Amino acid sequence: MNKFILFFITTSLISSFTNFSRASGYDHLFIENLAKETVENAFESNEDKKISIHVSRLDSRIQLKQCDQSLVANIPENHNSRNVNVKISCEGSMPWSIYLPVKVRSQVPAIIATSNISKGSILTHDNTALIYINENKVRGERITRSEDIIGAKAKRTISARKSITRRNICVVCKGDNVTIVAKSSTFSIKAEGLSLSSGHLGESIKIKNSRSGKLLTAKVSGLNKVQINL
Repeated sequence: MNKFILFFITTSLISSFTNFSRASGYDHLFIENLAKETVENAFESNEDKKISIHVSRLDSRIQLKQCDQSLVANIPENHNSRNVNVKISCEGSMPWSIYLPVKVRSQVPAIIATSNISKGSILTHDNTALIYINENKVRGERITRSEDIIGAKAKRTISARKSITRRNICVVCKGDNVTIVAKSSTFSIKAEGLSLSSGHLGESIKIKNSRSGKLLTAKVSGLNKVQINL
């Protein structure tokens, strides 16, 4: 007999025997772990999102038939990202399939208040923190970098454990007395002014020069500071 054909037949027999032997190992725990691994591959965690997965336990009364092929796991295309029914199938000579409900919890980073922050208070490292919260509880734009909010002021009271958003803070708030710095490549001058709107670092706001009464547009450069480039 041709050595190649003999090798092919031998390999096929070994493969068939391995698959058949593996069939006896398809217990409930194996099925549950396969469903979990499938969902983990579909919803990968990273620094911007953490995924936790809970697989429902198979009913102990369910008896699984042997399968002479490797099991196949599929996630339906149309599914709620928080609730997934994973289909585990045997496509061998005695086909069968079973569905396992899997709950997926997605958490994202966000800056929150660690204690009640009253209106007008300065945000610091002591009253804020970066934590992971359930994504479905996020309301509005998330802030994920401490440097974007430290030194800002609360426009309204922020309750403990609540996410901090740009809507409830400002580096310069409307009605604040501000220092106006007018700069060119050769000199700079300072003046006092009144903020007519609120803004964050780098944003342009309307201000009023306290001495001349002139209305100006300037960029927020720091806490109660604005800059005009000449």
